[in-house]
Amino acid sequence: MVNPLMPLEEARKRLLEHARVVTAGETVSLASSYGRVLASDLFAELDVPHWDNSAMDGYAARLDSTSTTLQVSQTIRAGVAPLPLAPDSVARIFTGAPIPQGANVVIAQEEVAVMDDGRIELPKAAQLGQHIRRRGEDISRGDLLLAAGTRLKPADLGVLASQGYGEISVRSPLRVALLASGDELVDPGSRELKVGEIYNSNSIMLESLLRAWGCSLERVAVVRDDFATTYQALKSAAESADLVISSGGASVGDADVIKQALSELGELALWRVAIKPGKPFVFGQACGKPFIGLPGNPSSAFVTLAILARPFISVLQGRSDGELHSVPVLADFSLARPANRTEFLRVNLTVKDKELLAQPLTNQSSGILSALSQADALAIVEQGSPVQAGAALQAITLNQLLW
Repeated sequence: MVNPLMPLEEARKRLLEHARVVTAGETVSLASSYGRVLASDLFAELDVPHWDNSAMDGYAARLDSTSTTLQVSQTIRAGVAPLPLAPDSVARIFTGAPIPQGANVVIAQEEVAVMDDGRIELPKAAQLGQHIRRRGEDISRGDLLLAAGTRLKPADLGVLASQGYGEISVRSPLRVALLASGDELVDPGSRELKVGEIYNSNSIMLESLLRAWGCSLERVAVVRDDFATTYQALKSAAESADLVISSGGASVGDADVIKQALSELGELALWRVAIKPGKPFVFGQACGKPFIGLPGNPSSAFVTLAILARPFISVLQGRSDGELHSVPVLADFSLARPANRTEFLRVNLTVKDKELLAQPLTNQSSGILSALSQADALAIVEQGSPVQAGAALQAITLNQLLW
C-alpha cells in the first residue's frame, strides 16, 4: 500500500525540525566575504559620519554673523582638518569636508553672490543646520550593524568597510554532494544520444541554484539504477559532504532504489508530499548526514528544491533569510477542479490597471522544463481550492532564487 501524501506545511515543519547549523566559522577578508553568511553579530565601533560634514559644495557660515557680506577666511576640502571659523567670515567648503567649529549652516555655492572683491553675500532665507550631515546620523557607535545569519550583500560590505572592518567571521560554505539517478542519463556534450537516453539537465540546473545560494559542490555525479551502485554512491557522498541531494529514483517504480539504499544507510523520515509538481519528495539521513531526494522530472526537482529544500538548507548554512517571499497577484485564468495537492503553477506576470496578473504557461507538466525557463513566478493554488478568474492568489517570483 502506498503511503498517503503528507500536507506541504507538515512536510516543511518536519524538515525544519531536523535542521541544525552544520557549518563551522572561519575568518576571511572583507574583500572576499561577498555572499558569505555572518557567524556572529557585528557592532558599530565608530559614528558615521565620524564628524559633522558638508552635504554639498558651498560656504560654511554662522547665521548670527553681524553682516551678510563676509570674507572667505579658509578653504576646507574633504580630508582636511579645519580651523575654527573666524568671526564674521565664511569658509569655502566642499562635499564631505568637516564643518569648522563655530559654523552652523552650509550655503550651496549656487545660492551665494560672489562680490568683485571676493567677499560673498549670504542669502536671507538660509535655515539653521541646512546641508550639514551630523555626526552619527547614519550609524551610532554601539549600534548593531549586521546580525549573525546575514548573507552579505554589496551594501553590507560597504557598511562594514565604513567601520574599518578588514576581516570578519563567516560560516564555511555548506558542502553538498549532488547525485542524479537514472540509466538513461547522459552528460551534455559527452556524446550523441542513443534511443531511450536523455541529457542530464537536472544536475546543471540544481547545481546552479545551489551555487547561487552559496553552497560548495563537493561532488556532482550520475548514478545508475541498481541497488549496489546507489548504495555505494550515497555512502561515499555522505562521507564527503554536509548534505546529500539526489534527483530521480524516488518514485514507486521497480528501478527507484533511493529509498531502499537510504533505509539501509540510515533513515527514511519523509516520503511523498502533497505538492504539485513534486510528489515523490524524500527526506532522511545517510550515514548521519541529511539526505534530500528530489523527483526526477525537471520542474518537480526545481520546485521541491526551492519550496521544500531551500529553507532547510538555509538553516544548515546558519543563514537567517532562507524563506521565499510571495507577492499578491490576480488569477488571469480559472481552474474548475479543486487541486488535490498544493500546486505551484509556472506563470508569467503582467500589470493591468495597477494590478499584477498571473497567466499560466500552456504546458504545466512536471516533465516540461521550457515553461519553467519562460516563467516569471510560481503562483500558489492551495490544496482543495478551485480558482476563478480574478481570484486573489500569492506568487513567488523566481528571481528570488538567484540569491
